Amino acid sequence: MQSPSPALMRPGPAQFVLFGAGDFACNLYWQSVSLYLLFFYTDVLALPAALAGTLYMAGALWDGIADLLVGIAAQRPGVRYRRFIAAGAVPLAAAFVLLYATPHLAGGWLAGAIAATQILFRTLYATVNVPYAAWSARFSSDSRDRTTLAGVRMVFGTVAALVVTVGTPWIALRTTGDAAGQAGFAAAAIVYGVVGAGLLLALAIFAREAPAADRAQPPLPLLTGLRLLLGNRAFVTLNFAAMAAGLAAALLTQSVLYYFKHVAGQPAQGPQTLALMALAGTVAVPVWMAVTRWIGLRGVWFVAVGWGLACLAVFGAGGLVTPIVVLALLQAAFTGFNLVFWSMLPNTVEYGEALAGTRVEALAFGVAALLQKLGLAAAAGVLGLFYRHIGYVAGAVQTGATIAGIRDLMLYACSAGLVASALVMLANPLKRGVHAALVEDLADRADT
Repeated sequence: MQSPSPALMRPGPAQFVLFGAGDFACNLYWQSVSLYLLFFYTDVLALPAALAGTLYMAGALWDGIADLLVGIAAQRPGVRYRRFIAAGAVPLAAAFVLLYATPHLAGGWLAGAIAATQILFRTLYATVNVPYAAWSARFSSDSRDRTTLAGVRMVFGTVAALVVTVGTPWIALRTTGDAAGQAGFAAAAIVYGVVGAGLLLALAIFAREAPAADRAQPPLPLLTGLRLLLGNRAFVTLNFAAMAAGLAAALLTQSVLYYFKHVAGQPAQGPQTLALMALAGTVAVPVWMAVTRWIGLRGVWFVAVGWGLACLAVFGAGGLVTPIVVLALLQAAFTGFNLVFWSMLPNTVEYGEALAGTRVEALAFGVAALLQKLGLAAAAGVLGLFYRHIGYVAGAVQTGATIAGIRDLMLYACSAGLVASALVMLANPLKRGVHAALVEDLADRADT
C-alpha cells in the first residue's frame, strides 16, 4: 500500500518545534564559526589577517564541496534523511570542539592543524546539515507550512545566535577566568557540542519524515541532475540572490568585532552588538512571516533590501543613531532574506519537477549549500585580503587609513551586495500563488 502523500500529512505544532530545534543545534555551531572563528584566528592565535582569511576561505570552499557530495549521496532513491543526522550528530560535536582546541604550534604546523580541523568539522557539518535542510521538502508540500517551518527554524536559529554571542564570553569567563582566551573558547565549544548533539539525536529519532517512496524514481545521474538545476530558473535566481545578500551579511557581521575594537574604541560593545543583532533577528522573524501573507515571499525580499539600504545610509551618515542600534536594525533585513530563502528553496524543487518531469530534491539542497559556502568563502577571502591591503595588524594600534577601511568595507560592500540581490530576484518566477498552482498541477498529473 502506498504511503500517504506528504500534502495530506499536515504537521502539528510539536513537530514544528522539534524540527526547529534542529536548527538551534546547527546554529550553535554555525554562528560560532561565522561570528568568532576568524576573530579567534587573528586575535587569539595571532595569525596574520591574510593567512587567517585564506584558511577560513579554504575551509568554506571545502564545506561547499562536502555539501555537494552529501547532496549526491542523499539523492539516491529511498534514502531517509534521519539516518545521516543520527550518524553525524556526535562526531560533529567532537569536531567542533577541535576547532577551538588547536594545539600550541607555530608556523606551518599551526596552519596545517587549523586546516585539518576545518576539513573535519565542515565535512561532518555537511553530513548533518544538508539532509536536515532537504528534509524540509518532505516535511510538507504546502507552501504555508514551509513558510511557517522556515519561520520556526529562523526563530530557533536566531536564538542560537543570541546564545552564542552572549554565552561564549560568559562561559569562557566562568570556566577559565578569561573571556577572550583560547581555553575559554574551547570550554564554550564543549557546552555547545553537548547540547547540539543531544538535539540532533532527538530530531533524528522523533521528527516526521514523509516516506521517500512517495517520490520513487530511477537513480538520477549527477550530470543530469545538475543540468536540470541549471535549467530551473527559480532555483538559479534564488540562489544567486541569496549569495549576494549572504556576502553582504558575512562581510558586515564578521567586521563587527573589529569595528568596535578599532573604529569605535569600545571592544566590549562588539559581543554586545552581536547579541543585540541576534535578538533583533529573533524579533523580526514573526514580523516577516506576517508580511509574507500580505505581499508574498518575493515582495518580502525587496522590502528587506530597501530596509537594509536605509539602515546602511544611516550608518554611513554617522552620529544620527548609535551604530549598535543601526546594526541591530540591519540584522532584521538579513533575517528577512533568510526566511525567504528557506521558505522558497523547497518550492523550487516543485518548480523544477513541473518543468522537467523529474524531482531533484537532495541534490538541489546540496548545490544550494555549495553556493552559500562559496559566498561565505568569498567573504572570508575578501575580508582577509582587504584587511591586509589597509594595513591591519592584530594586537596593534591601527592607523587612520585602516580604521577608515574597516568602516568603508562594512558600508559599501554590504550596499553593493543588497542591490545585486534585488536585481537577481527580479528574474525569479515564483511570484505569489505560483507554487500553489504547481503543487495542484503535480497532484493532477499523479492522479492521471
